[in-house]
Amino acid sequence: MKVSLKYYTIKYLITILLLIIAVWAALFYAYILDEVYDNVDDGLKNRKIQIIKAVYLDENLLKNNEFGFNEFKINPISVAEHKEKNRLYNKMYYMEYDDEEQPYRVLETDFIDQFGKYQKLTIRTSTVEEDELVYDLTTALIVLYLLLVVSIIGINGFLLHRAMKPFYEILERLKKYQFGISSVQEPKNYSIKEFEELNVEINEMIDRNELVFHQQKQFIENASHELQTPLAIAINKLDLAIQNDDLDEKNMNFFTEVKNDLRRMVSLNKSLLMLSKIENNQFNTLVNVNFSMLINELTDSYDDFIEYKNINVNVLEKELFEAVFNLDLAHILLSNLLNNAIKYNRQNGTLNIVTEKDCMIFQNTGSENPLDQDKIFNRFYKKSTDNSSTGLGLSIIKTIIKQYPGWDIAYEFKDGMHCFILSKNKR
Repeated sequence: MKVSLKYYTIKYLITILLLIIAVWAALFYAYILDEVYDNVDDGLKNRKIQIIKAVYLDENLLKNNEFGFNEFKINPISVAEHKEKNRLYNKMYYMEYDDEEQPYRVLETDFIDQFGKYQKLTIRTSTVEEDELVYDLTTALIVLYLLLVVSIIGINGFLLHRAMKPFYEILERLKKYQFGISSVQEPKNYSIKEFEELNVEINEMIDRNELVFHQQKQFIENASHELQTPLAIAINKLDLAIQNDDLDEKNMNFFTEVKNDLRRMVSLNKSLLMLSKIENNQFNTLVNVNFSMLINELTDSYDDFIEYKNINVNVLEKELFEAVFNLDLAHILLSNLLNNAIKYNRQNGTLNIVTEKDCMIFQNTGSENPLDQDKIFNRFYKKSTDNSSTGLGLSIIKTIIKQYPGWDIAYEFKDGMHCFILSKNKR
């Protein structure tokens, strides 16, 4: 799923921050725990000195062989068991009041009493408070992390929104930009250098593209216009020549073929010009078009052609098919679909036109074999041997559809019928 630059940045920032805080929290925890143990150990060492001094003053303390109120005990040891260094470690002891084991820090040390005997002194102190400290520290770190994340999301969201505002303005302008449609843009200066350079480069690119677009448009229109005139003159001259009574049948057929080729060139020239205009967005006026009503009007205008081929036409309006569309393009779109369904239909064939809320279906008889779905919308693709065809009718339909996101034109061959399905709002 695509996300905006702002949320993409915040997502990775939070992930990295989590890792950094986790490492920092582990180091901080180890440091605090070490300090706690140092303080506890220092306290145990001080108690050791005080207890040994007390033993020399009161020999009865040597009989304290179990942990009591003072949390220490003294046990005799042999000379071989005597060790010079202090031993510090953690150990769990059962506590009657809590009816469970509790963690203790323990110090063991050996000394020689006033009677010259070897004794082992064991001192313990509870570290329950240390566990509470760790719990409080962990809770504080979690709260700190959540506060940091919320603060960073809020601050970065605000700052990124302000910093990226020029970018979104430029992006919105590019979304609305269309070739050949002039729009008045107030000159803007951005405080951020990169956005200012981006804005300047985009404006220069648009100016270059507009210049090329207008040059291309002018060239196509001029070329088309210049071709139309000599073609029309040539056709008229051939008409005059054909009317000459002195022509034999062979020459008559020759001139007729040339005339038909010239007419095909005229049709081809018009179709290519139409494709160019469509692709250059020269049909940009949008209105609400009633496709259901338009197809009925077009069907009436094709009555002669339909009657000539004796085609049974059925228009079934299940639901109203309407959409915001350019009226001229809608007329061209339906005309080409209808003309295609009639022209390539067989004599005494059938044409069904079904309109629904989101689609219009053209079903016609014709060739017994399906068309190539991968090629039928390509320019100059022709399966029939009809020399009068330019091979651009379906290509024009596809080009029109591409101008409207969510629209589609599809071909199917079902039950011996060629089906062209025009649909809108395709998901």
